[in-house]
Amino acid sequence: MYKWRGYKKKLIKKPVANVGIKDVWGKVVLFLKEHRHVALHVACGDITDIDIKDGVLQIITPDKTVMSLLQEGKREIERALSWQGLELGVDIKEKEILPSTAQQDEEVLIKMFGNKVKIIK
Repeated sequence: MYKWRGYKKKLIKKPVANVGIKDVWGKVVLFLKEHRHVALHVACGDITDIDIKDGVLQIITPDKTVMSLLQEGKREIERALSWQGLELGVDIKEKEILPSTAQQDEEVLIKMFGNKVKIIK
């Protein structure tokens, strides 16, 4: 509860199950824009791999630069969630980039034939 001029104001908690992840993330990006966190706003605008599990907002990105920027701005993302009336933790994870099938095939051929393989790209 918050005190404001002698009145008690209750913080409204929305049930997380009834909230759409796209709506939540869109409002986070909007909050960052309105509060002039430009770099964080641009970084979050491109992120689409987001999930809510066990009261934690999971943000998954393959880019290490974006990941470090999100780690630095984690507090602002938490503020954006509480601005919406949601009490969620924030977890930022790095997405593993798997090699393509062509790269996997190249590795297998090099293991089988060694230096005799010439790969033309």
